[in-house]
Amino acid sequence: MSDSPERVKLSKEEKDRRFQAELMPVLDPLYNFAYRLTLDEDDANDLVQETYLKAYRFFEYFEPGTNAKAWLFRILKNSFINDFRKKSKQPAKVDYSEIEGYYNPDDVEAEGEIGASSSDMRQQSARDLIGDEVASALNSLPVDFRTVIILCDLEGFTYEEMAKVLDIPIGTVRSRLHRARNFLKDKLEKYAQSMGYGNDTIDDETELTEAENN
Repeated sequence: MSDSPERVKLSKEEKDRRFQAELMPVLDPLYNFAYRLTLDEDDANDLVQETYLKAYRFFEYFEPGTNAKAWLFRILKNSFINDFRKKSKQPAKVDYSEIEGYYNPDDVEAEGEIGASSSDMRQQSARDLIGDEVASALNSLPVDFRTVIILCDLEGFTYEEMAKVLDIPIGTVRSRLHRARNFLKDKLEKYAQSMGYGNDTIDDETELTEAENN
């Protein structure tokens, strides 16, 4: 592909130094993302480890000065899609047709330890990001809608960054996020009503940040 990044040959020492400095600081948010996608600690740990293994193998293609977090999130998202396709664990009606792999996962083999041990994971942090009711409602969304809420409202990606992570047009990002927020609001309103709260109260307590719309 003409717009694919060119490979920059690095010595092992330089590769390890840059990898540690540029990609390892993203470990915690990457785990949070993996946990929100898989809803399982073991699967999240496996997905993060697989992501770092692939990132290490393809690190010569990473362009210095670009968004390392977005690059890793894209790899993780593609790994998640491929893994769940093979295992057939994902519910029906999830459309991945718009999403293409950043690389061919079938060409990637696990390669040794790279320092992303599961003991470093902050497993509780993903659960503590948002309240139980919001988390439950978020987790019940189809994965495509859950993903855009995570990327935008929890991780703070711009629309442009989200489009690159998901390999979809910005217009699709906007419409999917709008629908996802409406689904989430509807689920939270129903929960609030079941708990005896009025509709006026729920907006103040559960509305996710809209700053990215500016």
